[in-house]
Amino acid sequence: MPPDKDEMLAHGATPMFVENRLTGRLLVIAAAALWSTSGFFAKSPFFESWPLEIRGPLLAFWRALFATLVLLPMTRERRWTWWMLPMVLCFAAMNLTYLKSMTLTTAANAIWLQSTAPIWVFLFGAILFREPTRGVDILTMVFVLVGVGIILLMEAQGESLSGVVYGLISGVFLAGVFVLLRRLREIDTWWLVSANLGVTATLLAPYVVWQGVWPSGWQLFILACFGALQLGLPYVLFARGLRHIPSYEGSGLALLEPVLMPVWVYLAWSHLDAYQPPQWWTWTGGALILAGLAVRYGTEIFQRRRPLRCASV
Repeated sequence: MPPDKDEMLAHGATPMFVENRLTGRLLVIAAAALWSTSGFFAKSPFFESWPLEIRGPLLAFWRALFATLVLLPMTRERRWTWWMLPMVLCFAAMNLTYLKSMTLTTAANAIWLQSTAPIWVFLFGAILFREPTRGVDILTMVFVLVGVGIILLMEAQGESLSGVVYGLISGVFLAGVFVLLRRLREIDTWWLVSANLGVTATLLAPYVVWQGVWPSGWQLFILACFGALQLGLPYVLFARGLRHIPSYEGSGLALLEPVLMPVWVYLAWSHLDAYQPPQWWTWTGGALILAGLAVRYGTEIFQRRRPLRCASV
């Protein structure tokens, strides 16, 4: 749990700062919970009729399209800046490579490999945008790097190497999205997310038309939920959260997503023959990533409470 508000105020933080930071963290946690349903949708048996080699791009297109249709009417201020160009391109590439990874390897592997994003966010933010960092942040990144390294080392020995590579690339692009959303935090959140989603759908549309594979029946309903609930809404929540906390902290909290995602996949689809349970190295790597997150926030809570205990002696 975050530190008590009165304790933070006792250490000199202003009420507005405390409230904003807590709000930012809660928004990011809510976004992570919604993002974690991606495996539930992507591994759905409703899409087994789609060829595996093209399923990732098809899912990426329809997910982005439905999310755009839901969010675009809610935008208030549609203002363009050149910083939006790399943002929308990173977002489109992230969607494509992530869903490509998920269709080629296990859902757990895909999301843990994309979780390399905090490493790149940390480097991008510190080097390019001069965001303040601390020693505990570097320690957290070490845990993340080792955890992902274990997954990569073991998966590279199997047949899903291409899925691993796509997962790692999606992490780089996701980091670009995180950092640029933070950079553009003064622009209307609904507009930023709608632009990301709209460009993604536009770039993938020619490929979808060329393949000629179209959803029908329940597939349309599943895809609409996939786009609106798993992609569109959580990115709005995440972008709003980044208004109050640094991008590297937001990406660290977003690591709660891979903790929950295998749970939803197991509960929904473990009875299917095509279900692929996570291997030991996935759990080991994931545990190290979570350990880094625990160090990051456990240290922060301890440092704030220790002076209070000393003062009461």
